[in-house]
Amino acid sequence: MHFDHERLDVYRLALDFLVYADGLIRRLPRGRAHFADQLGRSALSVVLNIAEGAGKVSAADKRRYYLTARGSATEAAALLDALSRVGLLADGKRTEGKEMLLRIVSMLVKLARNLETSGTAVSKQPNENGGDV
Repeated sequence: MHFDHERLDVYRLALDFLVYADGLIRRLPRGRAHFADQLGRSALSVVLNIAEGAGKVSAADKRRYYLTARGSATEAAALLDALSRVGLLADGKRTEGKEMLLRIVSMLVKLARNLETSGTAVSKQPNENGGDV
């Protein structure tokens, strides 16, 4: 038995990004709590909004939560840029995180587009790999 969100590839990737972000946060020097707090919140927001969206019944509600998750993912990408710019994140680690976030954003946009023209919720939505979720 699974919750709807557990069947989404984008949810699993968002969890992977959360683990990545947590690793970065653990290595930030003291005095950088503002970066740590914001990165942690945005990474967790992606995961939670995907889960909440998947649990909604109407297509419009699902779409709204997926787009909110997309916004949190782009915020996290900006945080990686900021960490890099102030010398707290190596370019290789920034690229690794941003590649995950680009995939997440792409998947969320596709999910939102699939729901855009739908007047009612669909019990099975195509996932980004063409299978059912």
